[in-house]
Amino acid sequence: MRAENHTPSPAQPPAQAEATAQAEAAAQAEAAAQAEADPPALDADALRRLVLRPGGLWRALDVVPSTGSTNADLLALARAGNCAPEGVILAAEEQTAGRGRMGRSWVSPPRAALTFSLLLKPAPVPPARRGWLPLLAGVAVAEAVRTVAAVDARLKWPNDVLVGEAKLSGILAEAVGDAVVVGVGINVSAAPPELPQKALPPTCLRALGAASLAREPLLAEILAEFERWYLAWREAGGDPDRCGLRAEYTRLSATIGRRLQVELPGGQLVSGLAVGVDEDGRLVVRVEPGNESESATEEAPEFPVAAGDVVHLR
Repeated sequence: MRAENHTPSPAQPPAQAEATAQAEAAAQAEAAAQAEADPPALDADALRRLVLRPGGLWRALDVVPSTGSTNADLLALARAGNCAPEGVILAAEEQTAGRGRMGRSWVSPPRAALTFSLLLKPAPVPPARRGWLPLLAGVAVAEAVRTVAAVDARLKWPNDVLVGEAKLSGILAEAVGDAVVVGVGINVSAAPPELPQKALPPTCLRALGAASLAREPLLAEILAEFERWYLAWREAGGDPDRCGLRAEYTRLSATIGRRLQVELPGGQLVSGLAVGVDEDGRLVVRVEPGNESESATEEAPEFPVAAGDVVHLR
């Protein structure tokens, strides 16, 4: 009886194998591009499971497909009176009339950003100390971005989150009665032409090569950091040193230690060195002498800035 010969099938020719690999890479790139062009919607149920817990700060979380401004929506809720508890979170997939400081617009493309607002009632904190709220929010955002996205986020006084010299996020705090609404916008996957054009060049997590573009874990981490700092700050009666907030803000600041120019609300310009943030959250600027005839031996005056546009000087 003659044995049959079994020979293995020939290996795929090199040219064919290379073509197959290229086709697979192209398919993967196309899938990634499609995911960037159409990012998944926020999963409200998953966020509630991550964020809401008995005894915690956060009481309710909603995600809407589109709205004019999440800040405006929560301010309207706060004006309704006692029916608006502290700890309401409102996120939107798209904002059509979002606002930044100084009345600037903030419009986020659908699903390309993380835009949300928080309703707070910091009754134990004196009104003068509530200027720390946007700074506290900045600390929470910067720390969460560093943790989740592995991006070196820094803080520009009073309300911008930077990476290098580009703006990643903006923060706006607005008060009505005993309530304060804090709004946050973070550029996640928006292409540069879609980003709002501000004084600072914009950037987004995708352009920065972030470790993750998933918005749910980023939002959950921001809310956890915000809750931790807010409860400590409120328990301390707004004292930024007793709760460690001033030290942490200083550590993350891209402004303190820089020469800068500040345009005050009335149009006055102040130039000098940012030397710190005071107990009310104001930026302390060591003012430069107005002319060379002033005595160089006199100590430069320090000027507290409560509001203004800051430009970092090189």
